[in-house]
Amino acid sequence: MRRRPLGRTGLTVSELAVGTWGLSGDGYGPVDAAEAERVVARALEFGVTTFDTADAYGGGRMESLLGRLAPRSADIVVVTKAGIDRAVEPPQKRFDRAYLERAATASMQRTGRDHLDLLLLHNPSPEALHEGTAVEAMLALKDRGLILHWGVAVGDVEVARVAIDRGAEVVELAYNLFHAIDLHRLAGELMVAQVGVLVRSTLGYGLLAGLWSKERTFADGDHRRGRWTPPELARRLEQLEAIRYLVKGDVRTLRAAAVRFALANHLVSAAVLGPRSVEQLEQLVREVGSGPVYLPDEDLAALPRALSRMGIAS
Repeated sequence: MRRRPLGRTGLTVSELAVGTWGLSGDGYGPVDAAEAERVVARALEFGVTTFDTADAYGGGRMESLLGRLAPRSADIVVVTKAGIDRAVEPPQKRFDRAYLERAATASMQRTGRDHLDLLLLHNPSPEALHEGTAVEAMLALKDRGLILHWGVAVGDVEVARVAIDRGAEVVELAYNLFHAIDLHRLAGELMVAQVGVLVRSTLGYGLLAGLWSKERTFADGDHRRGRWTPPELARRLEQLEAIRYLVKGDVRTLRAAAVRFALANHLVSAAVLGPRSVEQLEQLVREVGSGPVYLPDEDLAALPRALSRMGIAS
């Protein structure tokens, strides 16, 4: 498993990171606890050293899972997030200093560590970063040695720009073949500030694997059930035709092309993938290929025009 530097943090991360939202059962429906353990164990066997989680995933169960299985060593980087208070109904976002200190302490206990490698604010608003005490709280946690580094999991360019301006060491954002524009808009600022970049939604919630028919439906408990209407899903599936030319040679599937696309960007420190079974994990690792030439330069250069013809801004 190849590794990359994480911005200016001094940390080195595996280029593939295992995300645990899907394993928690929160996003896509139930996952057998034993299978979740097998996924983490198998990832470690493959040399994955980076795991992405949050205190909100499974009510902390995913942090506890990593606490049991992920070795406490300098090689293993556990990235967790805080800022969603699920002790109230409905859950609320909280980024005040007292809450974040309690959340960080609880995450340390669940992960079995005396500090957190990297704590991300979990999708804050620009106002929470500008006007609240969130940044000051993170700096205080760092000064006390409770966290080594801090960053922000963002939902859009505006929040990312505020995070960079406020000194975030790492930004996590969505980046994939159909949604690359945010990272492209931020590229200059990220390079100048030497911010580490974690990218999620690499497979577009499964869409970019290219395995669905237009009749695909999603079960209760699967967030994708409300993400696309049937006409929207049909349109998205038609748009996949724009990228099928990437499947050739040792790029044998659309899934492989999607992961390789993310890794081909030199700004990306790690692509966060969400396998929900050992089989899915093994497919992803196998299809990444030998790198570091993940996709031919000429194919990457042709992407903007191919996507534009299908109405996708890149």
